[in-house]
Amino acid sequence: MDKFSSLSADHLRRYARIIQSGIAVRGHFDLLRWLQGEVQHYLPHEIMLAAWGDFDSGNLHCDIVSALPGVRTDGLHLQHLLPLLRKYYNLWNGSGRSACVQNVRSGMLGSSGSPQCSLGKALRGMRSALLHGISDRRGRHDCLYVIFSSRDTLDGGTLAAMEILLPYLDTALRGVAPLPQRTYLPEGAQETEHHGLSERESEIMDWVKLGKTNAEIGSILSISAFTVKNHMQRIFKKLDVYNRMQAVSKIERSLSHG
Repeated sequence: MDKFSSLSADHLRRYARIIQSGIAVRGHFDLLRWLQGEVQHYLPHEIMLAAWGDFDSGNLHCDIVSALPGVRTDGLHLQHLLPLLRKYYNLWNGSGRSACVQNVRSGMLGSSGSPQCSLGKALRGMRSALLHGISDRRGRHDCLYVIFSSRDTLDGGTLAAMEILLPYLDTALRGVAPLPQRTYLPEGAQETEHHGLSERESEIMDWVKLGKTNAEIGSILSISAFTVKNHMQRIFKKLDVYNRMQAVSKIERSLSHG
């Protein structure tokens, strides 16, 4: 309890609320809402990237939680992300496996290390990265967490907060099934599962497949439920279907045959 002994009553109450809400996380929308809530008071960020597996061999899995448009797990090209993940993993090891801050502008996102995907584009607007991880001594696979912030600096209070909240962050993430990652296609190649859908329409369908309502999708994407409804009408027309279930089924069939 040493981590909490120096905290004021207000901070203790806030941490208690955050931890209680984290324990209640059951799905991706819950996780996003939790990270965008009071967690932001201690860990200000726009993007959270989690990577787990064997960092030496590159046999990794990733998940992204972000409210930024288009920054989603299924848009990742893992082979482009590997150099960046290994650099961050080595930094974490070099810090004694303690929380550490990296200035994103210091060259970590150079041409050889910047992922060429929606995440890579979003990272150009980030200024700081906070790294920490969990060591899995039984499975022998580590899990690295990186939160990216547009703030120029993250202070020592943020590092201390990461030490406190990491176990609850890890528990929340492990309770949510990872989203599938999209297979990489060369730039300009057509993805058959898109059916002519725009990037925003594809993004909306990703959340529809997770069972989200128009209101929930609007909250996630920071648009109105009415705008989501209009997008859905255009999606139905492009897919030549009449409802959400048919739309999901048609896209899933394309994925299974693609």
